[in-house]
Amino acid sequence: MKILLIGTGGVGEAIAKITKKYDPNAEWMTKMVLANLNIEKANELASKLNDAERYPVEYLDATNKEAIKSLAKKYDIDVIMNCCDPTLNESIFDAALECDCNYVDMAMTLSIQHPTDPYNQSYIKLGDYQFAKGEEWKNKGKLALVGSGADPGMSDVFARYAEKHLFDEIEEIGVRDGGNLETEGHSVSFGFSIWTTIEECLNPPLIWEREKGWYAVEPFFEPEIFHFPEGIGDVEIVNVEHEEVSLIPRYIDKGLKKVTFKYGLGRDFIQALKYLQALNLDRKDIEIEVGGEKISPRSFVAKAAPNPATLGEKMTGKTCVGTWIKGKKDGLERQVYLYQATDNQEVMKRIGSQAVVTQTAYPTVIMLELLAKGIWSGAGVESPEAFDPDPFVERMEAYDFIGGLMEMESEYLQTIERDKIKEPLLKVVTAE
Repeated sequence: MKILLIGTGGVGEAIAKITKKYDPNAEWMTKMVLANLNIEKANELASKLNDAERYPVEYLDATNKEAIKSLAKKYDIDVIMNCCDPTLNESIFDAALECDCNYVDMAMTLSIQHPTDPYNQSYIKLGDYQFAKGEEWKNKGKLALVGSGADPGMSDVFARYAEKHLFDEIEEIGVRDGGNLETEGHSVSFGFSIWTTIEECLNPPLIWEREKGWYAVEPFFEPEIFHFPEGIGDVEIVNVEHEEVSLIPRYIDKGLKKVTFKYGLGRDFIQALKYLQALNLDRKDIEIEVGGEKISPRSFVAKAAPNPATLGEKMTGKTCVGTWIKGKKDGLERQVYLYQATDNQEVMKRIGSQAVVTQTAYPTVIMLELLAKGIWSGAGVESPEAFDPDPFVERMEAYDFIGGLMEMESEYLQTIERDKIKEPLLKVVTAE
């Protein structure tokens, strides 16, 4: 497989390093073109990989579809791997279709809030732009595998795995992500793309219910306490806009009644986001002039805040991505949390990338391998739920610097009250 990797930031760098470490003899990946607007950053990554033949460097402005198509033709590319902010998704996605390349991304095309009732009604959902073009992709016999990182991506595989193996009936699926990462010298810091984090945290989150379909709620809606494994413990989680709520109901049934996504942001981080919003620093639809350059306030924050990709040496703790499923098996009620936890210090030693970007990158590499070997195949616009989860899960353990799929079955759910929080909080208590 020949891959055009567009974007060599934190996640793009981790993807390249993982392919080098776990496919050293080019068993399935023969070339990965490192394309970036900042050519110095791409060259810096190439020097770490020390394999110019297999990892060539190219300058690329990802807003320029013709430039993308030209590089794809130059290297006879099989798959365009989009590692850019989702603001660039439409141009990269469309360029891949026009030049007859398969396509993979980790974050889908952006949503648009309902113009008059944003905290009740959904409007344009994450990925709607892409799914609307599914027939065009089918007609060309090409596959766009969308939402294929850790979350979305690995979390969706977990949902599909649970449907296939663990449940006869499914009542509810909730992606539950959290961790205990701390960054030395920073009371508040971003662990992932700053621009994207602001987008997904301050947009109205989606919830899906069978009786109501998709609907929106206010940011940070319905806080709960979730007990995370691997020593992380109790973490307050809140509703956040995320692709899984758009994806899972398209593929999984067995009586499914509800899908949610909740993430442990922390109260200090939530308060920081609220301050950004109050000061209009979250805005992407206006421009301010900074040093003679006109940029959006959000882009200014992204430039000014510490770059998440550079904070790995200062970070300690773990991050956990998981999918909680409630339903029945053999007539008995059951609740299972399928998860993968990544230790920052461990992955820093293994590949030199921090936990959040590494955890996002390695499921993508597994999926690229499955595509390269024809184990996952097809045409159209699909997400990971469309494919057999078993080959993915089997490979998780092989990428041993991360760790395989873990299963935690809950004993019961208990509603509790916590000081200074009026809402009832949900706590998952694990079985011994």
